[in-house]
Amino acid sequence: MIVALAGGTGSVKLLRGLAAAVDDLVVISNVADNFWLHGVYICPDLDTSIYGFANILDRINGWGIKQDTYSCLNQLTILGEPSWFKLGDKDLATHITRTKLLNEGKNLTEVTEFLRRKFKVKPRILPVSNNHIETRLKTDCGDLHIQEFWVREKGKPNIRSIRYKGSRQGRASSIVIKTLRKASAIIIAPANPISSIGPMLAIKDFKSELISMRKKVIAVSPFIGNKIISGPAEKYMRSAKLDTSSLGVAKYYKKFLGKFIISEQDHGLAEEISNHNIAVYETDIVMNNRFKENSLAKHILANCG
Repeated sequence: MIVALAGGTGSVKLLRGLAAAVDDLVVISNVADNFWLHGVYICPDLDTSIYGFANILDRINGWGIKQDTYSCLNQLTILGEPSWFKLGDKDLATHITRTKLLNEGKNLTEVTEFLRRKFKVKPRILPVSNNHIETRLKTDCGDLHIQEFWVREKGKPNIRSIRYKGSRQGRASSIVIKTLRKASAIIIAPANPISSIGPMLAIKDFKSELISMRKKVIAVSPFIGNKIISGPAEKYMRSAKLDTSSLGVAKYYKKFLGKFIISEQDHGLAEEISNHNIAVYETDIVMNNRFKENSLAKHILANCG
């Protein structure tokens, strides 16, 4: 069994490659992007994984369902409701169903499993926790949920600090802990270290498990040089006073990271990264088509798994 830690648009490409390469893939997903809007519970990272595996993801946007329509959102706008978060009509059906099941007493793990089966997705997808956790950003425009910051405010406000509300009381689900212990390898996708992987690490029992099984933890860098491959990680990294590079990611993960996949272009960082007792592997980490998604996944499994 291979486990992947994932969140956001930076993960789904590698997840597809891994799913093509192994029979037993389990995705443990960030939940700190989750939020309530229009009376429904939205789980962006869980849904991106589900839609990606189901081959219905809007690959242009990196989120939502391809060729979706926005009749409901347009009507909400007419009625004076917030319309900054683009919910497509098909996407909205997912959130309505999730909210209904949660209101019936099912936990998020059970609801996600129901949706996985409905979308005929083979890899299992587990929310890291059944507790509600939020990434909150203190900015010069006030305290914002990460979705408000990145989507509504377009990432423009200056970030003063980042916290993971609810993480101290939160616990990894029992099935997540059991899954980590059974895994042959734990692969951290090239997701945003601060907003996608960071909230998982803020859950004490989850991070403790990773530290205890360091030898089988592998990460793929989301950086080439000092530029992120996709997404807003640079701004978040700077706010956490971390280098915006593969070296910065390695330092952030060093307590539990055994092996690190970096770009061949970052060869100059390899020695310094390895000084943190991390084995470094260099290859092409850009996944701009399905062939390269599959190639990177095979490289990881062949050389690092």
